[in-house]
Amino acid sequence: MSRIEVAAPRRMPSVQAPGIILGIGLGGFFDGIFLHQVFQWHHMFSSVITADTVSGLRMNTLGDGIFHTVTWLSVLLGLWLLYSRITEARRAVWGSTVLWGWILSGWGWFNLVEGLLDHEILGLHHVRSGPHQVAWDMGFLAIGVIFILGGTTIARRATPIRDETAHLQAME
Repeated sequence: MSRIEVAAPRRMPSVQAPGIILGIGLGGFFDGIFLHQVFQWHHMFSSVITADTVSGLRMNTLGDGIFHTVTWLSVLLGLWLLYSRITEARRAVWGSTVLWGWILSGWGWFNLVEGLLDHEILGLHHVRSGPHQVAWDMGFLAIGVIFILGGTTIARRATPIRDETAHLQAME
């Protein structure tokens, strides 16, 4: 009889950086698609360049396009990092609470950084201009903080992703 050695499952490489970067990109897509285009609450430069003229709308549309390009590149980078780190057991990774916690955290980082930089520091636009724009901006920042704290907590408390392929290969 031959002895079958069963290798212990290996711990997978960290999905923290890819998850956060994917969350930043997905949060940006949500902001750009819904707040810029569907609800039309603001454009990239709408607090400094009016969208009420053709030339102003063109500049704001260009700003929105550059913004979408950056978020798209963020998603591509996050996917590339994830793919380059995780070559086996991809199903376990995509179903992992760890990854989705980091994605939620990345979305929160998007809200926090974009909200502080574009809304408050540079004043390029607000979530929704008008009499309650400060409340809308603060709500956007608060959601960012909640997503960061919630996502980080979820990711750190979740069961670590393990590479079960070593165990399965040893049994073949």
